[in-house]
Amino acid sequence: MSQGDQEKGTGMGETELRTGVGSNTPTHHWGGAETCEGQKSWRSGCLWRGGCVASERLAINVSGMRYETHLRTLAQFPDSLLGDPHRRLRYFDPMRNELFLDRSRICFDAILYFYQSGGRLRRPQNVPLDVFMEELRFYELGDEVIARFREDEGFVKEEPRPLPAGALQRYLWMLFEHPESSSGARIIAIISIMVIIVSIAIFCLETMPEFKKEEREVHHGSNSSTGGHSAADLFLEPFFMVETICICWFSFELFMRFSCAPSKIHFFKDVMNVIDFVAIIPYFVTLGTELADTKGGSPAATLAIIRVIRLVRVFRIFKLSRHSKGLQILGQTLRASLRELALLIFFLFIGVILFSSAVYFAEADHKESMFTSIPESFWWAVVSMTTVGYGDMYPVTVGGKLVGSMCAIAGVLTISLPVPVIVSNFSYFYHREMENEDTTEYVHVSTDIWQMDEGEQEEQWSEPEKQVNQLFYEKGGYGGICVPLNGTILGGLCAGQGEGHQGGNMYLKEPLVTQV
Repeated sequence: MSQGDQEKGTGMGETELRTGVGSNTPTHHWGGAETCEGQKSWRSGCLWRGGCVASERLAINVSGMRYETHLRTLAQFPDSLLGDPHRRLRYFDPMRNELFLDRSRICFDAILYFYQSGGRLRRPQNVPLDVFMEELRFYELGDEVIARFREDEGFVKEEPRPLPAGALQRYLWMLFEHPESSSGARIIAIISIMVIIVSIAIFCLETMPEFKKEEREVHHGSNSSTGGHSAADLFLEPFFMVETICICWFSFELFMRFSCAPSKIHFFKDVMNVIDFVAIIPYFVTLGTELADTKGGSPAATLAIIRVIRLVRVFRIFKLSRHSKGLQILGQTLRASLRELALLIFFLFIGVILFSSAVYFAEADHKESMFTSIPESFWWAVVSMTTVGYGDMYPVTVGGKLVGSMCAIAGVLTISLPVPVIVSNFSYFYHREMENEDTTEYVHVSTDIWQMDEGEQEEQWSEPEKQVNQLFYEKGGYGGICVPLNGTILGGLCAGQGEGHQGGNMYLKEPLVTQV
């Protein structure tokens, strides 16, 4: 084709785009996957010229903000959306010679930096975690990158928990172990919470004076001629009956989870399961001591054992942490703040030693001094440094009052130093848990073509689209043929360019060369 024919076909300001149809010119994919050998004239910002890639730079339009980057930068991650020429092709706009992405511009700054830095990913501070996670999935950066990003954000990588092999065991395991898995599991969780609350209420109510008659009788050894209270009387007590019902439920729940657990060893390594087991033991120990007492035993020894065992029952309150996100966050906060808590105890220990010694020597010459020794002054120092001030011990001399004032001020400063770190950890874990719930509940939505497999996609195409797609692959490229733009076929562009298609060349009404 002569130069005059080209000028006649294109007109002023038109750009020629060679298709390679009917010629031996090699064709290439839009998106800049390859370069033409022997090409010497490079145009800045030009994606295509003369049927081949004319630049190593690619223009990307993100919601009106235009970016440019080198193709070799994107090619570092060929499995991602922008790194794969075939994947990014669907977002190519041939009229403007750029990729158009209707996505978040703030997030794209971090995405582009990920390519430029070779894999470093940093979330902008003003972008929520769930929004940024959705952008990572859209750009298909990969599960490994997302997992590494979540780890950098502070999310603890949870080990995969295997499910039981049997269908019935798997159903029961989900029913008792995962309260959010189904409506039946939620009902089981509600029943468990109610039983825990009733058990704790019984533990508190039975210590009231009007319900401690028999305990006082055992303590004073005033047994009747029949040998004290019988086992039948014990079994008919209201508190014992309610406690028995609660223990039956706890035992049933623990047995079901243990029998359906995929790994019995890992089951008892879980702290929550250990707490469940410890919460059941006091009942059976108390029952055994009560039955031994009815057959003739030491009342004082029995009462001491019962009191110690009953104290263990208070750990049942930790069973609520299985169903409470707040308690779980509190546990994570304390675990993450162990260093700060140890530092706080160390500071208090130093302060107690210093001020208890100082107040003892300041009050030593006073006859009415309450500080008889340095160890006796430890209690006063702890109470003063924590600003509790019970008033059971107090200095009376001027020197002792001065030491007490310094002790109170030092205590305020000592306690206030690590507290902001602990509060910051709690706030971090709380917001992370909330964002994690939003991320879990968020449903990823994208275009139908993006989600469909290749076979399903071909079934959705119309007959003209199938012919165009067939021509794409027969000619070995997409040059000169209208391409999918953002999930749709540019049918209007193909239909309206008939008069401009001469000798394998297609002329567009807008220039493809972008001046920089």
